[in-house]
Amino acid sequence: MTKIVFFGTPDFSVPFLKELILDSEIEVACVVTQPDKPSGRGAQLNPPPVKMIAEEKKIPVLQPSSLKTNPEIEKELRALNADLFIVVAYGKIIPKNILEIPSKGCLNVHPSLLPQYRGPSPLQWAIAQGVPQTGVTIMLLDEGTDTGPLLASEVITLDAEETYASLVQKVHAIGPRLLLSTLKRFIKNEIIPLIQDESKATMTRLLDKEDGHVIWESRMEDIERKHRAYNPWPGTWSLWERIQGQPPVRIKFLKLQATDYRADLSPGTVSLKKDRLLVDCLDGTIEIQELQLEGKPQMESGAFIQGYKEIEGAVLK
Repeated sequence: MTKIVFFGTPDFSVPFLKELILDSEIEVACVVTQPDKPSGRGAQLNPPPVKMIAEEKKIPVLQPSSLKTNPEIEKELRALNADLFIVVAYGKIIPKNILEIPSKGCLNVHPSLLPQYRGPSPLQWAIAQGVPQTGVTIMLLDEGTDTGPLLASEVITLDAEETYASLVQKVHAIGPRLLLSTLKRFIKNEIIPLIQDESKATMTRLLDKEDGHVIWESRMEDIERKHRAYNPWPGTWSLWERIQGQPPVRIKFLKLQATDYRADLSPGTVSLKKDRLLVDCLDGTIEIQELQLEGKPQMESGAFIQGYKEIEGAVLK
């Protein structure tokens, strides 16, 4: 029996935790996740998805606000005498004193083919940059950001219409199985860790709302890829100066696609073709099929046009 502690927080982590719980050769001694967070109008505290699974399976849960400044957490983790720590989208830096606790080290799941796309947004980066493939890597954690030795990886091919949601599904289809098989081989000393080639390393960063701002002077394929990569967060959006002299309003694009139609207008200019809402970019025309005006419900383009005909000829920024 291999005793582990699982570090993870969001929905992305859940299939990996479930795979480990179901295996008869693995004991999940504890789950470490982030604190409950307030959400909604009532600011009610909501537990992380990983916590909900752990409590359902009667697994102890630790939720430190910090691993760096909480000596009691270190004591509790040491007392578990775990063979391995498994980290899947925990969301916080794990300090050296914690990394050194398990006798066999810390395994991490990273959804890219390391050393490509290190950092917090590898799936979005892969889609936005239009690469033909990415993957899942199992690695040993060190103090760097995804810089530790590699244990195993598996390639994922990106489809022409790949979205963030569909790519997450592909990761979940192979990642948990890859983690479990790699863990067992590693425990048996059947894997020689491979040092990463720093000359091939690329880095991603945490996305913020501004990343979703559509620059209409961009190429059509870049805008379309950005939309597939950045939904649901941070989404894609532009600003419309609906009333001259007043602050512009934000329009969020919920569904868009590249078209063969060419309006041949300046980038960002809106044209209407019956119930179709079209916006020109650097080398073509994008059709906005579903959208949401700031403070309003989401709408299909036809309904939006009926209520906001004045958008024709506007230049989105």
